[in-house]
Amino acid sequence: MSQIYVITGSDEGTVSEEALKTFEKIKPEGGDDFSNEIINGTIANADEAHSACSQVIQSLQTVPFFGGGKTVWLKNATFLGSDRTSEAEATKKGVEALLDCLQAGISSDITLLISCTALDKRRAFYKYLKKEAKLDIYDKPDVSRDGWQDQVARLVRNKATELGLSFQGDALELFVMLAGEDTRQINSELEKIDLYLGDRREVTEEDVRLMVPLSRAGVVFEIGNAIQKKNGSRAIELVDQQLARKETAVGILRASIIPTVRNLFMAAAACDGKNIPTGNYNSFSSALDSLPSHERAWLPQKKAGGVNAYPLFLASKSVRNFGLPKLRKAMEAALDADRALVTSGLDQRVVLHRLIATLCS
Repeated sequence: MSQIYVITGSDEGTVSEEALKTFEKIKPEGGDDFSNEIINGTIANADEAHSACSQVIQSLQTVPFFGGGKTVWLKNATFLGSDRTSEAEATKKGVEALLDCLQAGISSDITLLISCTALDKRRAFYKYLKKEAKLDIYDKPDVSRDGWQDQVARLVRNKATELGLSFQGDALELFVMLAGEDTRQINSELEKIDLYLGDRREVTEEDVRLMVPLSRAGVVFEIGNAIQKKNGSRAIELVDQQLARKETAVGILRASIIPTVRNLFMAAAACDGKNIPTGNYNSFSSALDSLPSHERAWLPQKKAGGVNAYPLFLASKSVRNFGLPKLRKAMEAALDADRALVTSGLDQRVVLHRLIATLCS
């Protein structure tokens, strides 16, 4: 078993939570303050980073006064990444000295825990830890990649289950799109909902809309959601709010409206004439992946392989409001609106309003 534990990753909330769990697990049973030493790694400059490394080295080289085991925790180290402070000479010297200490070997009854949200993989320090430590990485889902919603939905469902909560209908999908991918934010919003519901354990869409604040990403989703439901007045209201916040019309069109229309069209085309179940996500995803390769090749794909079914699943519930022929025309209307915003001098607000009116008619 390794004497070194490293908890890292871009998901700050999960890193903090898992680091604390690990510390409680590995610290000496029945130990006192002398057998557990926590060194704050949140620093303001390179000199403080060097000092933190020196404190860790000193602690690793000091055996417990009364014998027994000892755990040293370098907590929330902010100087192990690739930012300006991490690249400073004093920081590098401090980290190199810590590496030398570890390579020389530490007493068998001492355990080191390091927690951080960034760890530069180019450095010798990371390469050593990767080889010698128990390394756990907790990264946020990359929202720029297809399929991130699947990962977040599983995380939300697991946390909700711990709280005894279950989601009704489309409440889970709405929660994912409004709360985003940050674990700390997700946990906070779920705990708020838990307190709000009291003895009631089923979360509705109304509960989510009431309790979860509408972030920028949430507004993008809500514009698309309003269009899918043919609620033109709500879509226009949200668009106007974004324009008032100095968001560009073409940005709104390409971030929300065009993806919504495209997903509706793809969902309608994929399901046209086929018995694709739309009531359950897993069944829907499996059915799309089971289509002949030439019928699914044009659908959005995950980088890891397979159809990125999540946005199509959400859209499939609203396809009946449109129909495939109208969605073909909707695609053309969105293209015309994009062209008008880029090449003409038409009022951008009017262009978006007209497009929404066309889509929702």
